[in-house]
Amino acid sequence: MTKPLHAAVLLFPGSNREGDVARALRQAGAQVEIIWHHAERLPEGTDLVVLPGGFSYGDYLRCGAIAARARVMDAAREHAAKGGLVLGICNGFQILCEAGLLPGVLMRNKGLKFIGRMQTLRVETVAPFFTRRYKPGQVVTYALAHGEGAYVAEEAVIYELEQDGRVAFRYCDAAGAVTEAANPNGSINNIAGVYGAGFNVLGLMPHPENLVDALTGGVDGRPLFEGLAAAA
Repeated sequence: MTKPLHAAVLLFPGSNREGDVARALRQAGAQVEIIWHHAERLPEGTDLVVLPGGFSYGDYLRCGAIAARARVMDAAREHAAKGGLVLGICNGFQILCEAGLLPGVLMRNKGLKFIGRMQTLRVETVAPFFTRRYKPGQVVTYALAHGEGAYVAEEAVIYELEQDGRVAFRYCDAAGAVTEAANPNGSINNIAGVYGAGFNVLGLMPHPENLVDALTGGVDGRPLFEGLAAAA
């Protein structure tokens, strides 16, 4: 009998999406534990570490900068270095970049306004674990809720991400066209999510966990969590 995926959702002061992502994972069949940021180690048997959305430490200094230095992040780095899965959503993406687990940074949105709305994305790379239940080029709808979501990196880093197929999602229109008009925050190359070098770490700004139930707007986020649950 295959054991269920064991997920550890890290909770920082100011996180507010840990319940949403835990629900999405449990719905997909995973076992979930919420882990406080002072923890020195992850629970035994952890397969997946999740950094949820929110406003960790009130977004002081830079979004995710303080959380990236929390005690539990040492355990998260060790987990990733061993090939363990790590998922960062919105503020979690910001934390992963600040912690050095993903390249680049997230800057203030173009227009300097908070964005809260549904957004179409194009699945760029179908990789093991995270996007295995999608098709290349598939257009999905996730939710946006951020003020600092513009993905920026040095030209050489962007080139490497593109060449290695490590762009996971791009902002697009409903037809899948990647255009400036479809870019909500000014991210370079319309990048909405990126993988780490080993494809076991994924950070993305949009929220798939809010699109797992038809009663609350759609189910386009469900395949991501189902794919993770099946990875165990």
